[in-house]
Amino acid sequence: MNFTRRDFLSRTLTTGVGLSFLLNKGIRAENDLTKPNFIIILADDLGYGDVGCYGQEQILTPNIDRLANEGMVFTDGYAGSTVCAPSRGCLMTGYHTGHARIRGNGAIPLSPEDVTVAEVLKSQGYVTGLIGKWGLGEAETSGIPQLQGFDEFYGYLNQNHAHNYYPDFLWRGTEKELLEGNVMSEVAGVCGTCTQYSHDLLTKEAINFINRNKDKDFFLYLSLTIPHANNELGNAKGNGMEVPSDEPYSDRPWPQTQKNHAAMITRLDDTVGRVMSLLQELGIDEKTLILFSSDNGPHKEGGADPEFFKSAGPFKGYKRDLYEGGIRVPFIVRWKNKILPGTKCNIPCAFWDVLPTFAELAKAKHPQGIDGISLVPLLFEGDASAFKSRPLYWEFYEQGFKQALRLDNWKLICIYGNAPELYDLSNDKGENNNLAQTNPGKCNELLNIMKELRTSSPDWKSPID
Repeated sequence: MNFTRRDFLSRTLTTGVGLSFLLNKGIRAENDLTKPNFIIILADDLGYGDVGCYGQEQILTPNIDRLANEGMVFTDGYAGSTVCAPSRGCLMTGYHTGHARIRGNGAIPLSPEDVTVAEVLKSQGYVTGLIGKWGLGEAETSGIPQLQGFDEFYGYLNQNHAHNYYPDFLWRGTEKELLEGNVMSEVAGVCGTCTQYSHDLLTKEAINFINRNKDKDFFLYLSLTIPHANNELGNAKGNGMEVPSDEPYSDRPWPQTQKNHAAMITRLDDTVGRVMSLLQELGIDEKTLILFSSDNGPHKEGGADPEFFKSAGPFKGYKRDLYEGGIRVPFIVRWKNKILPGTKCNIPCAFWDVLPTFAELAKAKHPQGIDGISLVPLLFEGDASAFKSRPLYWEFYEQGFKQALRLDNWKLICIYGNAPELYDLSNDKGENNNLAQTNPGKCNELLNIMKELRTSSPDWKSPID
């Protein structure tokens, strides 16, 4: 098919599986693209419905919304898992949790055999930097960022350490960098006189990294920690949404926890704006691809209530669920003057698609046998053929063993010990109408596919192995 630019505004391409997306041939042909810089901005526990471009009406996110207006919004973008470590592991390695080394929060590090997106890009001469939360390997293990392809690292290794927004140290490379004045009292997680808020330090470091490497090809993984709760502070004082100020929501008639939650998200949005402004100022805006997303759905921790702002959007569930609310997340890709602005894609994609996408755009090889598929045909060609009837799979080890499968518009949920649940997302996005008994044929078909999508792991014991 040949379409004019005018047709981009009025036509959709149907894949034959009940999904469609606004056709995007891109402003330039894919083979004309030069290697971009890559920036991943990853929020922590930010829900699908927490930002304006996905329907939020009360929390201000003008910069994320501008990112969406200038790029492609994936309406059916999925995190790697429903909690931190496995989700980030899928993002880094291109495997889903049926094959990934890291399938849950725990002490399992990435191994020397694992190949990360940083290593793939580093092979093409990219300077690679990780700023923020890692969670894929503790100090003195094979999983530390420096052994997984990152030239520079500043932030948290341990995800529990990352709950604290006023830590007494952050890691710089393999050394602890003390934060003067941030000394905890004996009350768990409370710091009455601390002044160095970690999110602000991470933002400053990201700005410095971009400035230092503006004349090079670079990959920045800005792995932020807000709006995750400070669980320790939440247990002690009932408000774990720890932020220096509740502005611009101070005068809202909301519970203090919700004011703080909203303020954290707007603070995150400000960081996105600062990165975008810097790229423009340095003249590398058109050379830099930005991916914005969240590691899982919204949390119900530290006193936060995901129902207050409808943080999961129209979906059921939140963090630690494999219902849509726990795993469907904001997923925005923006490359100025390369990806046609203001486009939407309804084709399901997931974190494990990022590695092969970046590899293709960087003209690099990626490991064979990964689960991800390059999104380049969707971003630039309007070609969804590779995604037709592609299954997406998750498994999760907390609160009993859980599995989920999405195939086209069908969603299968298996919670060990319970009967399977089957939903048709095309007319039941809230997963309220279980069709397992009325459509046993489809249920059995998906159960058989699910069995083929996982292998057992020596590190993660499930009751079905």
